[in-house]
Amino acid sequence: MFDAKSFVKGLPNLPGVYRMLGKSGEALYVGKARDLKKRVGSYFNKQAHGPRTQMMLGQVASIEVTATRSEGEALLLENNLIKSLAPRYNILFRDDKSYPYLAVTGHEFPRLGFHRGAKEKRHRYFGPFPHAHAVRESIQLLQRVFRLRTCEDTVFEHRSRPCLLHQIKRCTAPCTGLISPAAYAEDVANAVLFLEGREDDVIGNLTRKMNAASQERRYEEAAAYRDQVRALARVQVRQYVESNRGVDADVVACVIEGEIACVNLVMIRSGRHVGDRSFFPANAEGAAAAEVVAAFLEQHYVEQPPPGLVVTSEGVEVEGINIINPSHGERKVWLEMARKNALLAIAQRVRDRATQEGRLLALREALGLPEGAQRIECFDVSHTMGEATVASCVVYDAQQMQKSQYRRFNIRNVTPGDDYAAMRQVLERRYERVTAEAGKIPDLILIDGGKGQVNIAAAVLHDLGLHQVCVVGVAKGPERKPGDEELILEAQGRTLQLAPSHAGLHLIQQIRDEAHRFAIVGHRARRGKARTTSMLTEIPGIGAKRRQALIEHFGGLRGVQAAAIDDIAKVEGISRPLAERIYRHLH
Repeated sequence: MFDAKSFVKGLPNLPGVYRMLGKSGEALYVGKARDLKKRVGSYFNKQAHGPRTQMMLGQVASIEVTATRSEGEALLLENNLIKSLAPRYNILFRDDKSYPYLAVTGHEFPRLGFHRGAKEKRHRYFGPFPHAHAVRESIQLLQRVFRLRTCEDTVFEHRSRPCLLHQIKRCTAPCTGLISPAAYAEDVANAVLFLEGREDDVIGNLTRKMNAASQERRYEEAAAYRDQVRALARVQVRQYVESNRGVDADVVACVIEGEIACVNLVMIRSGRHVGDRSFFPANAEGAAAAEVVAAFLEQHYVEQPPPGLVVTSEGVEVEGINIINPSHGERKVWLEMARKNALLAIAQRVRDRATQEGRLLALREALGLPEGAQRIECFDVSHTMGEATVASCVVYDAQQMQKSQYRRFNIRNVTPGDDYAAMRQVLERRYERVTAEAGKIPDLILIDGGKGQVNIAAAVLHDLGLHQVCVVGVAKGPERKPGDEELILEAQGRTLQLAPSHAGLHLIQQIRDEAHRFAIVGHRARRGKARTTSMLTEIPGIGAKRRQALIEHFGGLRGVQAAAIDDIAKVEGISRPLAERIYRHLH
């Protein structure tokens, strides 16, 4: 029996992290504390706790603590432990990739680009944005108004004539000298002012130039400035949500409907609404909105610095974050916008769940699967005439595609084009590991192929002791049209053709198409890498280091192919004679 009072007495008055464990040593809850003794002790005093906390405390068999040097260090450790242990009573938000930024590079003719990851001092970055689409939308706007280049350096440095973007008035073609460095720099400066929220300054600059051009009867130039001013005025009406144009803020609203909790994050950068994103936490059943918001803020801002202002729908406090919970004014309007977004996201999730539940139920009935069956894994093999064979495994579980569980397999040591051998290899590699690591066994395995591939799958599973898993082949019909698929049921020794409108067939098509897409992406990447390597490998005097140096310097084989001899000779380790040899080989 866990003696809470004795345990608390021995705790230090230091910042740190505590882990509440169940009878089997499983993590129930991970928390941080400014003072471990006070925080852990608060769970076991006489004050009332909510039903969720009371239920957790009834399962606690032991507690472990780790003292830290500061509360900030405790926050980092807490988040790492939450991610690695996934405790039952911690509200968990999915660990997404880093957020994207819009970059303005530091070149003589700066480039607009999408950026994710580490930053370089010579470039300027604006953001973050909630998703890649929001960045690309801003890039398109800047192209339309300021006509800055977006091409990669390898393309820019080797163009001899303007590209299509210049022809459709989306770029001023600095690559071919159609705009002076000074004029281009002025366009860049205006674009940066716009990104900083100083759009009135930009419009003022352009209006003065428009009037000057008009007075000097340069009417075509004046019309171009007029079009820029109009475009920016439309943006002001559509995107600006703050009278103080320079503000950077995140707006975080939580809505709980039934058993579904949703947090909507609205991002405002330089006074502009750049987009929003909805998050659905795990383990939030029975939690209050304030708990959900606090968990979101603590996990969301571990990987990135918070903006100057965070507006929340709940009155919470998180160290290091300037949080307000407004009752009126502009910022209250922002919260209402975020709440509406969250409600819409919940409604969509309910619709999606209903659709997926119906599809899964229909599939279970059609294939005779047990009532609880829900995990489906699907395999596909992709290659070009046997070259660079890649197999994919995608996972459908809990009524949605589980992208973090997808896997690709580079197929080796099989005869090129032998799909049977490739399928055998991927299934052996997949399920040998699942068996060895006691991983999740699927209820259904879909094979994108015919009877031969299905028989191989059944044989591999039988050898591994997984003969209870249902295997179904998805063979294309005679005309290879969606809806004509023939299902090969290995265990029943028969085939089945569902109606094109059958909900179960729609689920199979969804999963099969995703496996196909995932395999093709992997195959193309492997094939491109293999062809690049092979072309350079054939050149005498080019070893692994020089090959790597060329690829990095020019950004890929296309860049090397487009380079002049003088440019190739500038690469470290490449002499002039070798540069001439490389150029001749590639041309």
